[in-house]
Amino acid sequence: VMHVEGIDWKEVAFAKRSMSRVLGAVVGDIVGSVYEFNEIKTKDFPLFSEHCCPTDDSIMTFAVMSALVECNKDYRKLAAETIKQMQRWGMRYPKAGYGSMFSDWLRTNDPQPYNSFGNGSAMRVSPVAYVAKSIEEVKELSRIVTSVTHNHPEGIKGAEATAVATYMALHGSKKEEIFTVIDNEYYPMNFTLDEIRADYEFNETCQETVPQALKAFFEATDFEDAIRNAVSIGGDSDTIAAITGAVAGAYYGVPYRIEQQALKYMDGLQKKAYRLFCSSFMFK
Repeated sequence: VMHVEGIDWKEVAFAKRSMSRVLGAVVGDIVGSVYEFNEIKTKDFPLFSEHCCPTDDSIMTFAVMSALVECNKDYRKLAAETIKQMQRWGMRYPKAGYGSMFSDWLRTNDPQPYNSFGNGSAMRVSPVAYVAKSIEEVKELSRIVTSVTHNHPEGIKGAEATAVATYMALHGSKKEEIFTVIDNEYYPMNFTLDEIRADYEFNETCQETVPQALKAFFEATDFEDAIRNAVSIGGDSDTIAAITGAVAGAYYGVPYRIEQQALKYMDGLQKKAYRLFCSSFMFK
């Protein structure tokens, strides 16, 4: 590792590679947004269209980014800050497409977890992979940001599987190694997308979306192919693509042209949260 005037250039290079990668979930959400209730069963579709937009998946991912920034690495504050930032972002974007129970949670003065195993836990969790220093820490941070709402074991499991896969992808694990961990510790991966595509239906649980989203990553040849895989099975397309995008972004990186397209759909507050997160954790 080269050091010049206190600069760890290896860490700087890692940070630069990581910046666009953290947008993987947001890109997946934006691409999948137009197909959530208009599913397609093919990989041949326009990646972006005029009707694409960030939905609740992106908004809550930005909320988790903001919570991690505000904690300033004091994770004893993370649960309270996650609640604060989710409510703040939720009120800023009240029509982003939240589920009814989460919408109620956003508006309450005394927010409590409600035993959910919905896939909202997995769609928003990926930023923790960029601040964790170990597998053990990524699991703990995942649990903290998840259990403020989704404290059902399956909700925690779905988020943790996504966070662990994202962390491993980010830190250079081979796809086969990630597959083994997911298959052995979280979900059986004994199916192919081709086998499920025709009959797969809309489902908002972790159990029926996280394995499929991870499979879309495992079968992919690059980032864009992963997103196309995710959308092609139908169902809760924006969330499946967000989960897939989180892991695929960490593994492959988000191509510059796709990052630039996605940024066009993001407003100033969202871009600021993304850049502040990157500057807070990737260039320290």
